This record gives sequence, structure tokens and C-alpha cells, in this order.
Amino acid sequence: MAIAVTTLISVAAVHLWVLGPLVGLFIPLPILFYRFKLGRSLGLLILTAVVLIVISIVGWNSIGTVAFLFELGLVGLILPEVFELNLSVEKTVGITTGVVLTTGAVMLALYSLFSTTSPWAVVSDYLEESVKLALAMYREMDASGEKIGILEQSLEGIVHVMVRIIPGAVIVTTLFVVWTNLLLARYVLRSKQLFYSDFGKLNQWKAPEPLVWVAIASGVLLLLGNPGLKMLGINGLIVVMMIYFFQGIAIVSFYFEKKQFPKILRGILYGLIAVQQLLVLVVIGVGFFDMWVDFRRTGKAEC
Repeated sequence: MAIAVTTLISVAAVHLWVLGPLVGLFIPLPILFYRFKLGRSLGLLILTAVVLIVISIVGWNSIGTVAFLFELGLVGLILPEVFELNLSVEKTVGITTGVVLTTGAVMLALYSLFSTTSPWAVVSDYLEESVKLALAMYREMDASGEKIGILEQSLEGIVHVMVRIIPGAVIVTTLFVVWTNLLLARYVLRSKQLFYSDFGKLNQWKAPEPLVWVAIASGVLLLLGNPGLKMLGINGLIVVMMIYFFQGIAIVSFYFEKKQFPKILRGILYGLIAVQQLLVLVVIGVGFFDMWVDFRRTGKAEC
């Protein structure tokens, strides 16, 4: 059952072009659940079986996609291990993200070693193939020839930019997957009376105050002429913005609870935030300025 559910979600994540990334968020959850229910060894067995089945379906030519699915599944194995250490939510998310990213970096290094290709070249080739696949999808959707022509002319520039922001994008994606599954696990595990770390009220969560200096330093690096420093700055800002997005969402959740919004209305509003880039930026801004404004009045409560 566990293998079937996880395989179904993984295959759907690969083949559903628009909804695939959203479906992929749920890959760690069944692995996490059955890791707690059946034990560590069987949890690892589930992940291994799913990876082999997916390879048999999509083939070795899609090894990059399979590796990404493996990384998602790995979150479902690592997160329970960190849960059992009873650490803070920051350390739980940080350690899980660090282990998953380190594993991914090792896998990429080994692949580039055996293929005698640099890691950057491996990533660049994979991104170029992904963009070409996107172009093919646009053609199938009968997109205008003018738009496709513009995308084809911009292909090299798109890949150039994407390769340089890939470190921040990978960190942000992993953070988001870990955070989302941490929240989902709370409802799933508690409903089945399984162990779950007590992180307190997460809608009261605040990012560490020194993080603001990382944001400022990253912004300064963007103003410098050195391409390497600019690359460091943009990737730093990408990661910091995700952390402040978490804080902004916590504030939104706090007011939803305080004003007793119906669950259906909350779901609709969260959905709007997910699809509207402007609202995402507003949430990030709320999280960032909370350090000075204190939207939830947590400072007064502590006094």
C-alpha cells in the first residue's frame, strides 16, 4: 500500500505538467507516515522500491528527474529522524534541509565524476533540456509562433540566468518541501496517534533577528560589479525571502485564527497567495517588516 501510494504520487508529479510540482510536495508524506508506523528499515525499503519502479517507468534517460524525486522522498525519511531528537522547529527544518542538500550534492558530484562532466555542465544541460521540453509543450498547446520564437531566441539567456540562481532555488525548494511536510505531518501523525514533536504555536514563529543583516548584505553585493559577488547576493536574497515568506505566512495564519476565518475561506485565500506573485511579495514584506512593526504584538505579550 505504501509503495503503491508513493509511486502513484511520484508518477503523477512527473507526468502532470502544470500540477506536477504541487503533487510532488506530497511525495515525502506517505514515506514519513509509514516510517513512523512500520519503522526505519521499512521506510527505507519503501523509498528504494519507489525509485526503482519510477526508473522502470520513465527510463534512465530521465535520471535527473528520478534523482529529484529521490531527494523529495528522502525528506520523508530524514524528517522523522530529526523529530525524534525533539529539537526546535528551526533546527528541525535546518538539519533536514542540510542533510537532503548534502546528499544531493554528493549524488551530483558522483554523477559528474563518472560522466567526466563538471557539475555545472550537468546542471546546465538538464536545465536546457527542461526548457526545450517546455517549448515542446507550448507547441502542443498551440501557442503563437511569435511567442515560441521569442522563447527559442532567449533559450541561452534563460539557461544562463537559471544556472546562476540554481543554488538559491534548490535551497528554497528544499526548505519549502520540508516546511510543508512538517505542517502536514502534524495533522496526519496526530490523527493516527503517532509521535510528533511539539513545536508550540507555529503561527507565532519569527525568523532570527540577525537574518536582516544577511538580507542587507545580499542587497549590497548586488550593487557591486563583480559577477561572482552578484551571484552570491542574488542567491542570498532568494533564500532570505523564503524565510521571511514563512514568517509572513505565520502572521497570516495568526490573524486567520484570531478572526476565526472559516476553513474553506482560509483555503481559498492561501490558494490566492500561492498563485498570485504580488500577494507572495506582500507576504514576504509583512514577514520582513514584522521585526519593527510586530504585527502580532508578541513583544507586548512577552512584557
